[in-house]
Amino acid sequence: MSDQTSKSAATAAPASASGAAAAKAPERARFDELAAGAAKNANGGEVSLDMILDVPVTLTLEVGSASMSVRELLQLNQGSVVELDRLAGEPMDVMVNGTLVAHGEVVVVNDKFGIRLTDIVSPAQRVSRLN
Repeated sequence: MSDQTSKSAATAAPASASGAAAAKAPERARFDELAAGAAKNANGGEVSLDMILDVPVTLTLEVGSASMSVRELLQLNQGSVVELDRLAGEPMDVMVNGTLVAHGEVVVVNDKFGIRLTDIVSPAQRVSRLN
């Protein structure tokens, strides 16, 4: 063992023995409040979202869902009806990359389905759903 290694080992032992008594509780992280519409970088300059405006996202409309056993799944055939957990006329969930962002109703536009947004989920509501 080198001389330097034995010195660091000797000084580390007392620190670890008394480390439990001297350990202090972790502190909560603190962040500055963000002003509405004002995004700033670490140098105080404004942040531009131009870099991410062309990033593709997947928008999906969730009509409803159902749970069933594998036996029930295997018994499905053409013409089978699966009852979903939503009522007819109830707003549907609009998801962006799997995150709920809005509620809406189905409309028809030029012989294609579309969605009319009826409610936008606030960022605070989105964060609360993560827990």
